[in-house]
Amino acid sequence: MHDPRPTFYEFFAGGGMARAGLGDGWRCAFANDFDHKKALTYQANWGAPGVIQVGDIRAIDIDSLPGVADLAWASFPCQDLSLAGNGAGLKGARSGTFYAFWDIVRSLAADGRGPRVVALENVTGALTSHGGQDFAAICQTFADHGYACGALVVDAALFVPQSRPRLFVVGVRKDLPLPSGLTAPDALEPFHTRGLRAAMARLSDAARASWLWWNVPTPPRRNEGFADLVEDNPASVAWHTEAETRLLLSRMSPVNLAKVDAARRAGRRMVGAIYKRTRTDASGAKVQRAEVRFDDVAGCLRTPAGGSSRQVIMVVDGDRIRSRLISARETARLMGLPDEYRLPRNYNEAYHLTGDGVAAPVVRHLARHLFEPLLGVAAQAAPAPASQAGSGGQA
Repeated sequence: MHDPRPTFYEFFAGGGMARAGLGDGWRCAFANDFDHKKALTYQANWGAPGVIQVGDIRAIDIDSLPGVADLAWASFPCQDLSLAGNGAGLKGARSGTFYAFWDIVRSLAADGRGPRVVALENVTGALTSHGGQDFAAICQTFADHGYACGALVVDAALFVPQSRPRLFVVGVRKDLPLPSGLTAPDALEPFHTRGLRAAMARLSDAARASWLWWNVPTPPRRNEGFADLVEDNPASVAWHTEAETRLLLSRMSPVNLAKVDAARRAGRRMVGAIYKRTRTDASGAKVQRAEVRFDDVAGCLRTPAGGSSRQVIMVVDGDRIRSRLISARETARLMGLPDEYRLPRNYNEAYHLTGDGVAAPVVRHLARHLFEPLLGVAAQAAPAPASQAGSGGQA
């Protein structure tokens, strides 16, 4: 029986957050990730073993990719492009897998099966990596292989209470007609930032000739704040002892302690997000500081390579101050995933999975206002709920 839904390939799939954002109005024809633990979570949420191919993207044979994909999605690794990374850029072992992904796109095109739309997601550091040369190389690759492309910088904070700006590069095959209204003659706020405009200006003449300013509307103002997502009795973490909370407060600068004091006087429960940072004090010594924000937005989730990268929350209700690690379920909520989404039982694995992912509501917004109009299909209303399929090691 013919399935009329648009199809997609999901590369660097992780736990399937792009799939969650696309929703059940789309059909996944192929998924791949190198991490077998993430693949277990993907299977737990999206189906039985076999729905995702586990292994190095360089080993993928296009014969294992069925049909012609309407969309090829790739959230390729960001470590070498991140401002906090090693600066290797697209020459790095991890972010350099962009080229392995593009080898697949090129092979599919040679086989007469080039994806109609190609979408990449990465950190905004990709715009300035190697003085903008890495971003230029990405755009040149699109242009050299028959794709017109444009980019957007979208902060997930427009959709969920998490500060998470990300770069999305979206290309469309040049042989496909562009529906009216999907492009603009020049850059538009808020998604065409100053940094993106500067990066575009550094492109070659050939890449600029294939450039598109995507016209994507700003979403309605969200009503949900960070405090609305916080669990009273989380299963994955425990509340700190009073001594641990006092130690956390002792590591705050006067500026941050003033924020806590203001939260105490707010007359309502206030939830703050804390990251531990290494700072230099007045004497030149390096000290660990706890830095808090009470703007009802969580800091950007990161992969927990060390204890300082794990986000701590502080709940202030009058004179009562409590603190603890952010829970696994709270991190999933900050990525726009439903509570039915199955997470790994291990806390670090769950944090790594969500911190490495793409915010599902951002993908839904791009699908509704860009991918689906490009493909001439009706917009779908909401992300698909997680599957009830089970898998070992999940909760």
